[in-house]
Amino acid sequence: MRSPFSPLQFALFTGILVGLLVMLQLQLFSIAFERLGLSQESAFTLLLTSLLGSAINLPLFTLRAQPPPVESVPPPLRRLLHLPSLPFTGVTVIALNVGGCLIPVGFSIYLLRIHPLPLGDVILATALVSAVSYAASRPIQGLGVGMPILIAPLTAALAALLINTAERAPLAYISGTWGVLLGADLLRLKDVKRMGAPVASIGGAGTFDGIFITGIVAVLLA
Repeated sequence: MRSPFSPLQFALFTGILVGLLVMLQLQLFSIAFERLGLSQESAFTLLLTSLLGSAINLPLFTLRAQPPPVESVPPPLRRLLHLPSLPFTGVTVIALNVGGCLIPVGFSIYLLRIHPLPLGDVILATALVSAVSYAASRPIQGLGVGMPILIAPLTAALAALLINTAERAPLAYISGTWGVLLGADLLRLKDVKRMGAPVASIGGAGTFDGIFITGIVAVLLA
């Protein structure tokens, strides 16, 4: 059956749809950053550096690991996720993702300095998110640690609303960021040896599948 749209019309429609989605995402980011007290210029700088930093993984150390099962990650899924086809050499490189971990953690420290957040509130909210993240995350052979994307933001937003309503936005971001880092990454390092992954990146393979997006979504939900 012939399509009622010409290639040019289809390309134009697709471009408009993608543009609307990008504008929606940027608007949501703007709302989240405004709740955190950032100007548009500061928010743009943070977003840009996070995007650029998402391509940078800083190797920290290596762990001896077991080889992955044969075809642990199917080739179609590997291509869909843009996973690197790195040979397994018997060790897993533990790396730190700049855009997905280092920048959000640094921004969390900045928020602690400009917002009157009691240390006890931060510790309690972070502990709750960390416990839920650890319980919800699972090691995936040949891939890494996986977790449903909305569990940590929902937990962080709920914890912030219950613990400190007045400062719920920064508390949601901080607890969401640090909670995932502790519960789904650092506490799961012991499982990395059994996953057979050549590289395990703290903060995800990119900004928007890592810790950064958890903090932003938590702020929007709080």
